[in-house]
Amino acid sequence: MNDLNPRQREAVRHISGPLLVLAGAGSGKTSVITRKIAYLIQECGISASKIVAVTFTNKAAREMKERAGKLVQGKEARGLTVSTFHNLGLNILRREMAFFGLKSGFSIFDADDSRSLIGELLHRENASDKIDLIRNLVSSFKNDLLSPEDAMAKAENDGEMLAAQVYAEYNRHLRAYNAVDFDDLILRPTVGFRDDKELRERWQNKIHYLLVDEYQDTNSAQYLLVKLLVGNRGALTAVGDDDQSIYAWRGARPENMAALTTDFPGLTVVKLEQNYRSTSRILKAANTVIANNPHVFEKKLWSQMGMGDPIRVLTCPNEDGEAERVATDILNHKMMHRTAFRDYAVLYRGNFQSRLLETKLRELQIPYKVSGGQSFFAKSEIKDVMAYLRIIINPDDDNAFLRIVNTPKRELGPSTIEKLGSYSQQRGSSMLSACEEMGLALHLNDRQHGRLQEFAQWLQGTAREVVEGESMNAIRQMLVDIQYDDHLRDTSGTPSQAEKRIENVQTFLGSIQKMADKQDDEDDKNIETVIRKLVLMDLLEQQAEEEDIDRVQLMTLHAAKGLEFPHTYMIGMEEDLLPHRNSIEADTIEEERRLMYVGITRAKKTLTLTHALRRKSGGENMPTTPSRFLEELPADDLEWEGKTSNRSDEQKKALGQAHLAGLRDLFK
Repeated sequence: MNDLNPRQREAVRHISGPLLVLAGAGSGKTSVITRKIAYLIQECGISASKIVAVTFTNKAAREMKERAGKLVQGKEARGLTVSTFHNLGLNILRREMAFFGLKSGFSIFDADDSRSLIGELLHRENASDKIDLIRNLVSSFKNDLLSPEDAMAKAENDGEMLAAQVYAEYNRHLRAYNAVDFDDLILRPTVGFRDDKELRERWQNKIHYLLVDEYQDTNSAQYLLVKLLVGNRGALTAVGDDDQSIYAWRGARPENMAALTTDFPGLTVVKLEQNYRSTSRILKAANTVIANNPHVFEKKLWSQMGMGDPIRVLTCPNEDGEAERVATDILNHKMMHRTAFRDYAVLYRGNFQSRLLETKLRELQIPYKVSGGQSFFAKSEIKDVMAYLRIIINPDDDNAFLRIVNTPKRELGPSTIEKLGSYSQQRGSSMLSACEEMGLALHLNDRQHGRLQEFAQWLQGTAREVVEGESMNAIRQMLVDIQYDDHLRDTSGTPSQAEKRIENVQTFLGSIQKMADKQDDEDDKNIETVIRKLVLMDLLEQQAEEEDIDRVQLMTLHAAKGLEFPHTYMIGMEEDLLPHRNSIEADTIEEERRLMYVGITRAKKTLTLTHALRRKSGGENMPTTPSRFLEELPADDLEWEGKTSNRSDEQKKALGQAHLAGLRDLFK
């Protein structure tokens, strides 16, 4: 244990009563948990089969089990349980099927299964918003340990009463199907332990020591499950950080950490405050911001990594300027410091904020990966338009043809496309060119053949207009010809979703125009060249899904929890974005401040915050207000930059030389 600091060693060795490890960001909590597992087995003589460690994600559980397995090997490790809460609950249900009234081979309903069943109970096929609302309420009832009867008694309006009534029917159907849903994996064992002493004591005898990671993320049911499993023995180590509790929207209760002091009067608290990730300046900013939240447990992160660079705050004229500034800043920094693209992360409050940034990164040919959300260029409407553009510049692209031939619907069924594919293979031609061959008529009826000929002729005429004429006007006319906006409205769940998809297409077309306008070489200003570059970037992105290549990371602040990056950007630092408008209206700013804290503590070496002076809202460019969290940062540690460059002549010269060096490296 010589590589642990004094507080970490104290947490590992403490076994005389319940323990709360208050583990700040980057303080090595996983090492403490895995070392403690080894200590309990090797030094305290507790059988591995009687030790259970639980966390919230399969990834975290796998990492924890692998690290524990390296410390404890062979027979010593036999029977050790390291799992998620839900896997632990599933294990309990499988071992106690008779008690819970389940038969062998019971099913587990996932979110889609639950949604379908609730849709059937509501007798609605197209009420997706209402179905999701009811499903979320039913999930909340279960997480709060409410029975259908309890939910009905507590209903405060017609919507909650309907959800409670659906909840009762939903449970009856699950029983008839010999099934449980995801929430039942926690609810049913917890209620069983609460209500049946014999069952509770049987499992307390099975588990002699319990370790719980990310304790601040537990909901009511998970908290009670832990309490019932630990019992009077008090053999518990809970590890968490109330400052990183950012999941209230899915039932997490940071107050569960404070509740430990009541439910376990002999609780010992060990604080892990030494951070092994970030510079002192970054930690000072995090400490200063989070100090504005009330605390039951006080802690202050510190580091031996040196003060580091000032925290930059970039003021941008609008959201387009913000995206361009971040993209060019990443490229400039990479060239000057010879870093890798994977060293950079851009964090934001909502997935929609990545849209403009993605187009800017593509313009500069910067590889990136969107985590915790769908890439803008992976959206079906963008892929549709891309497929039309691909076949315009390459009529032999059969994959693109297959995507667009019946999008929107042209009454061309699978059998027609199958016959076309077989014919084109026999002829050794592309599917598009085969559409106009007379020989195809021998394999299709006149109506099918006529539709394919009509489509092929229209597409070829459109291609000529795009390549030879007013390119952008021709592309827009192409989408009008196929009534693509109407197609999006027909295939979207709600009118608002349809409008968002239509807006995505317009944003995409705008990015094509800008890419064309920015080409230095007049020969490169044609749309065909731009499309080829977009296709290349799309292929590289698809390839990157299968390879661990060098890419900038884009993700929401929620998705970034648990990760770290040398150079971190947080964009959209404005009121109504961070903090989010919903939180301002609901007066839940404390969780938004914790989200800010999580974002700051992802940064290892540099942190850059951006805000726009104007941002689109409801189709209009509206003035914004800088986030209150910017005012809460320590002013002496900030370096503000406006629209004009603050670089000295020497810095500009150094940047220019770095660009040249970077370009030389590219051609080596």
